[in-house]
Amino acid sequence: MTHASGGPASKAGPPSSAAITEHPPQVPARADGVQLIGPSEGSGYREPPSLVRRADGQTLQLTPLLFAVLEAVDGTRTMEEVARHASETSGRLISADNVRTLMDSQLLPLGLLRLADGSQPEVKKADPLLGMRFRYTVTDPERTRKITSPFTVLFNPLIVVAVTAAFLAACWWVLMVKGLGAATHEAFEKPVLLLLIFAVTILSAGFHEFGHAAAARRGGATPGAMGAGLYLIWPAFFTDVTDSYRLGRGGRIITDLGGLYFNAIVAVAIMGLWWATGLDALLLVVVTQILQMVRQLLPLVRFDGYHILADTTGVPDLFQRIKPTLLGLLPWHWGRPENKVLKPWARAVVTLWVLVTVPLLLFSLAMMVLALPRLLATAWDSAAKQQELLTDSLAAGDPAGAAVRILAIVAVALPMLGMLYILLRLLRQLTVGAWQKTRGRLVQRSLAMGAVAALLAGLAWAWWPDGGTYRPVQPYERGMLADATTSILPVSGTALQEGGSGRTVALWPEGAARPTRENPQLSMVLVPVEGAPGTVPAPAGGSSSAPAPSWVFPFDRPDAPEEDGNQALAVNTTDGSVTYSVAFALVWAEDGEPVDTRNEAYAFASCSGCAAVAVGFQVVLIVGQTDVIVPENLSAAANYNCFECLTYALASQLVLTLDGPLSEAGMASLQALWAEIAEYGRNIQNVPLSEIQATLSDYKAQIMAIVQADPSATQSSAHTGTSAPPSSPGTGAGATAPAGTAPATAPATQPVPGEAPPSYAPVETPLPTADTGGTVPAAEPLPTANPT
Repeated sequence: MTHASGGPASKAGPPSSAAITEHPPQVPARADGVQLIGPSEGSGYREPPSLVRRADGQTLQLTPLLFAVLEAVDGTRTMEEVARHASETSGRLISADNVRTLMDSQLLPLGLLRLADGSQPEVKKADPLLGMRFRYTVTDPERTRKITSPFTVLFNPLIVVAVTAAFLAACWWVLMVKGLGAATHEAFEKPVLLLLIFAVTILSAGFHEFGHAAAARRGGATPGAMGAGLYLIWPAFFTDVTDSYRLGRGGRIITDLGGLYFNAIVAVAIMGLWWATGLDALLLVVVTQILQMVRQLLPLVRFDGYHILADTTGVPDLFQRIKPTLLGLLPWHWGRPENKVLKPWARAVVTLWVLVTVPLLLFSLAMMVLALPRLLATAWDSAAKQQELLTDSLAAGDPAGAAVRILAIVAVALPMLGMLYILLRLLRQLTVGAWQKTRGRLVQRSLAMGAVAALLAGLAWAWWPDGGTYRPVQPYERGMLADATTSILPVSGTALQEGGSGRTVALWPEGAARPTRENPQLSMVLVPVEGAPGTVPAPAGGSSSAPAPSWVFPFDRPDAPEEDGNQALAVNTTDGSVTYSVAFALVWAEDGEPVDTRNEAYAFASCSGCAAVAVGFQVVLIVGQTDVIVPENLSAAANYNCFECLTYALASQLVLTLDGPLSEAGMASLQALWAEIAEYGRNIQNVPLSEIQATLSDYKAQIMAIVQADPSATQSSAHTGTSAPPSSPGTGAGATAPAGTAPATAPATQPVPGEAPPSYAPVETPLPTADTGGTVPAAEPLPTANPT
C-alpha cells in the first residue's frame, strides 16, 4: 500500500519552465488532473492542513488559505473573484495582489496551476530514497473498484471476528503443536510443492493489496490504481488509497489494516486446503503469511506499520518531520513557531519515532557497509552451489528442481543488488547534493568534496580484499555484531569460548580431504588461551619430560600423566636444533584393577629450521580377570609459527590379557626383550623416522609371541591377547630426522609380575642440525590395541 503526501514547503515538483516568473492570466486555472481532497480528518497538526493531489499522483498538504485560493481557481473566476472567495472562506481580508503573490510563490512552483501561456506545468515527482520506483500500473481506478467490490463483504464484523479467531488458532496449532519439520521435509523433497508455495506466497502479496482497496471502499473512499514496482529493490505491489484521507482516523487505520486482514484470510484458507489434501508442505504458506504480516508491521520504512502510525498521529508523511524534529531538539531552536505546528501528543509520538528510527536506520546502513564484503562472498558461494544443483537438475531432466534452483539464485542475488543500489544511490545523492548546495562557494565546496573523498577512502579500506574480508559466513557463526565487523575490525583478544566464534588453527593429516559439514573429520584444533604466553612449569611426577622452554604456543600445555601413564613431550623453540622425547613403559595390571592407563606422545615446535620428535611406547599386561579395560593412546604434532620445521609424534600401545603370571622362562625372555627395547630407546635418535613405527610393531609381535608361547599365561587359546594393527605416527607421514645422539634413561630394575616398572623418562637434548624436513601436519588420535 502506498500513501503519497507532501507539505506546504514541498519541493517535490517545481515546474521546469521559466514561465513561473510571469503573472498568471487574469482568469487563472488549475492544472489538469489536480484533485481537491479537502481538510485532513483527525490531523495531528494544530491547524489541520488540506490535501491536494496532482495528476502524477503526488499528494500535497496546503494551508487552509492556499487551499481556499486553489479551490476558487476553477478557470472561470477573475483575480478579484478568487480573492473574494478566499476572504469569505478564511475569514481574512485577501486582496487580488495577495492572491497573485500566493500563486507566484506557492501554487505555481508546486505545479498546481497552468502556466501564463495556458500550458500544463512540467513537474518532477519526489523520489525519496525509501520510496517505491519503477512502478507499473496494472489496473486503473475504475477497474480497481470493480475488482475489489465483491471483497468488501469480508469486512462484515462477524466475518472479521471469525477469521481473526481462526487465524490465531491456526498459528498456535502450526507453530506450537504440529511444527514445521514434516512440512519443510516434504517441500524440499518435492520441488513442485516448493514452487507451489512460492507461487501462493506471491499471489498472497497481491491479494494483500486487495485488502487495502476493499477496506477503503468499505469505508466510503475510492481506491485508485493498483500495480507493481520495486521497493528497496524487492518486487512489491501497491494500491493507491490516497482518497482514504477523506475518512476519519478510524477509517484510515482500517484501510491500513485491510492488507494484514487479507493475509489472515489466506492463512485460514490454506489450513482448509491442508485439511482436505493432507499436504504438510502447505503449512509453510501459513508461516510465510505470518512473516509477511510481521514485516509489514515494521514502522521504520513505508510498510503498513508506518502508515498505521502516520494515520494514528494524523501526520501523513513522517519522514518529512525528521529534520524539523531533530532541529527542534536543539536548545537554540526551542520556542520557535515551527516546533509548535503539531499537537503536543502528536509531537511526542513523532519525536519518539524519530529518535528510534533515525539511529536504527543509520545503524543498519553502517552494518550493511561493514558486512557487505562477507555477504557478497556468501551470496557468491551460495549461488555457485545452486548453479551446480541447477546443472544436476537439468542433466536429470527435472524441470521443477531446475526452477527451484533458479528461484534460489534470484533470491540470493536480489538482496545483494539491492544493497549495492542503495549504497550507490546514497553516495550519488550525497555527492550531487553537496555539489549543488555549495555552488559559488569555493571553500565550502572544497570541504564538502574532501568529506566525500574521505568517505570513499573509508569504503575502500573497509572493502579492501585482504585476510578474511571476503570470507563467506560459516555455519558455526552466530551472526553477532562482532561477526559482522571482525574482518574489518579484528578482535583484540584471541581466546575462544564455548559457543563463541573467532580465529584459530585446525590441523589435519597431510593429504587428507578437508572436512565438510556433511562429512566431518576428527582433527586437532589449536585453541588460543587468555593472557600473554609465559613459562609454564613442567608437570610433576609420572613419566613426563623435563621442563620445556618458554611456552609460546596458543594452546594449553598437555596435562601431566596420571598414575601408570606414559607421556613423551618434545617442545622445541630453538632455531636450528632438534629435540627428542622418548618414553617407554611396561605396565602390569592384576587383581581385577581397572585398566585406564594412557600413552601419549606430543611434539610441538615454534622455531625455524628445527625439529621436535616424540615417541611414546607402552605395553600393558593384564593378569587375570578385569572388568574395566579402557586404555587410551594419543598423539599430536603441531607447528606454530614455524619455517622449514618438522614435528613427529608417535604413540604406540600394546594391551594384552594373560590368564596367569608368566613362567620363569617366559619372564626371562620378556626381560631380555625389554632390555633390547630399552637399548633401542636410548639410540632412537639415530633411527630414521620412517623405520621407528615398523620397529616398534616388530617388538609388539615379539612380546605377543612370548606370551602366546608361555602355557602359564595362556591356559586357553580363547584368552590369548592379540594386538591391533600397529599405530600410525601422529603426523600421518614419515620423515628422516637429522642425525644426532641423545641418550635415554633405562629402568633401574627389570619388571617382575605384579609390579609396574618405572617408565623411561624422556630426555630432551637440543642438537645442531644439518638437515631439516618439511612441515608435517598434526595427527589425529590413534587407535588403541584391542585385546580379545
